[in-house]
Amino acid sequence: MHSDVSTYPTASSPRWALVMLAAALAMLVASGIQPHDRAGWMLENMLPVALLAGLSLAWHWWRLSAQSYFAMLLLFGVHELGAHFTYAEVPYDEWARQLSGQSLDQAMEWRRNQYDRLVHFSYGLLFVLPIREVLARLTPLRGAWLLFVAWHLVLSTSAIYELIEWVGGAYLGDDQAEAFLATQEDPWDAQKDMALAALGAGISLAALALVNVRRGP
Repeated sequence: MHSDVSTYPTASSPRWALVMLAAALAMLVASGIQPHDRAGWMLENMLPVALLAGLSLAWHWWRLSAQSYFAMLLLFGVHELGAHFTYAEVPYDEWARQLSGQSLDQAMEWRRNQYDRLVHFSYGLLFVLPIREVLARLTPLRGAWLLFVAWHLVLSTSAIYELIEWVGGAYLGDDQAEAFLATQEDPWDAQKDMALAALGAGISLAALALVNVRRGP
């Protein structure tokens, strides 16, 4: 394979695509078993289910690489855990206490549940890979322009999601809006979420470019 950062992995086999789809559906079902808030769980899963449906309809004639499917599966798992508990109430600190006897929040001096930050960072870190692959296949973008547009799409879609949260939260009840938005009284929550998504995408793209440069021509 050519070392240019514009290259992309080959399409996955049908079997691998079906395995990834089955795993994602299993995560969705598990997440939906007695979630903390059923209405919130449904809201959080509208976009992921739409993405799964689109990938399912397209897999027979247009498939992504195994790497991209796996990256999306990891992101889906992180998201479904948050959807089950709600982003603001994932008990990671309780799990940390049980495993190590120490509070992660106290060690890091966190005053809020940070799980939603992890989700947004993971979105950039992982979802930029299929975005870059789709751009490389469907557009003439190559090199630095390909990386820039992929990074830009992560940032812009993250901003669109924040707008959807804002509009949707305005029409929900106070409790549902608080769970859906997961701002936890942070006035800069949306900006921090977008910044973390952009940071995650930048790390992935920089690592990918470095690997390709080391491979040489």
